[in-house]
Amino acid sequence: MAEAAAGTAGSAAAGAVPRRSPGPLGAYALLAWTWTRAAARYPASMVLLALATGAVGALDAAAIGLLFTRAPRIAGFEVAEVLFLYGTSALSFAVSDILLGTTERLGQHVRLGTLDAMLVRPVSPLVQVAAEEFTPRRFGKLVPAVGVLALALPRLDVPWTPGRAAMVALMVVSGAAIFGGIWVLTGAVQFVLVDSHGATKSLTYGGAFLTQYPMTMFARDFVRAVTFVVPLAFVNWQPALYVLDRPDPLGLPGAARFASPAVAAAVCAAAAAAWRAGLRHYRSTGS
Repeated sequence: MAEAAAGTAGSAAAGAVPRRSPGPLGAYALLAWTWTRAAARYPASMVLLALATGAVGALDAAAIGLLFTRAPRIAGFEVAEVLFLYGTSALSFAVSDILLGTTERLGQHVRLGTLDAMLVRPVSPLVQVAAEEFTPRRFGKLVPAVGVLALALPRLDVPWTPGRAAMVALMVVSGAAIFGGIWVLTGAVQFVLVDSHGATKSLTYGGAFLTQYPMTMFARDFVRAVTFVVPLAFVNWQPALYVLDRPDPLGLPGAARFASPAVAAAVCAAAAAAWRAGLRHYRSTGS
């Protein structure tokens, strides 16, 4: 009887289909849900932190409003146009920050040796770092961005066409992908320059601040740098020129206004290559 039961159990085990491990997206969702459940055990704290995060983000929009109390235009742009730039930039950056912002902590993991533990787990270390300490309070960053964008869009003095409406959605998605690629690129740099965390913020948070304003505020050489070197101009500036029916101060062809998806793909490909190169050349701390 025991032998028969053992044989049956063995046959069932042999015929069982092994559970497939989740892909990168599934693993990210699982880790994010785990962190979210942990944060939800303290709902009052979670809600208050989300509100505080949203309030801090709204300060940038308040600063723009304060500037317009002193001048009717900024670099030739009206208040609705500047708020449009702010809303698209802030929304793109918030999405990328929610999903990939914690990759800036890679240098800390390298320094403490905790990256070694990540490398032996059956999940991509990029997924583990990106989903680390995921918390719903991050979504508070979306509130001021969505609110300002909803306020600015109806006030833009442009003829709304299906092309312009589609461009607004496309520029937010492409901008989030560009910022996301920059997050990963600056994280990958920390495989080599472990203590470069502060310097890389100039590209992430600095880039977010830069793209909230018209590029006509800055020197032409600087605009060229953020167009051809670090392509922050394609986050929202170039597509915004199409939406607002404005000329390009650099005189670039009209096709540049539609190049954001291609630029986003190139930045993400460069980020993936840099991350893989960093992993290949990483030497364990021995911890």
